[in-house]
Amino acid sequence: MADSELDAIRAKRLAELQQQQQAGQQRPAGGSDPNDRNSREEQQQKQEDMRNTMLSSLLTQEARARLNTIALTKPEKGRMVEDILIQNARRGAFGGGKITEEQLIGLLEQVSKATEKTTKVNFDRRRAALDSDSD
Repeated sequence: MADSELDAIRAKRLAELQQQQQAGQQRPAGGSDPNDRNSREEQQQKQEDMRNTMLSSLLTQEARARLNTIALTKPEKGRMVEDILIQNARRGAFGGGKITEEQLIGLLEQVSKATEKTTKVNFDRRRAALDSDSD
């Protein structure tokens, strides 16, 4: 089986799991059935496994190691980059090839520029003036 076919199957299965999870969250929570909780945990574990296998098939070893390091230091940023990679893979933006570390660094720079926070400090000199000129 070709890598692109395998990626398509994985993406389809991941989408199915996400739909099932969303349907489960929309149900009213009447009682806390332990079997239901276990099945949700198993489903989440399967979804994470599918996500990890998809990322492993998308990234080279070095790129995967870099992404794991980022996910350890900044979990929300790592998750955002993983989501972007999976979405682009579903659209076929990578052309079936593996993403190198340099390409991942370029993507990380784009994400950093997009999420960059700018701080602006304003000084109100009228309030800051403690001594007056009339002395």
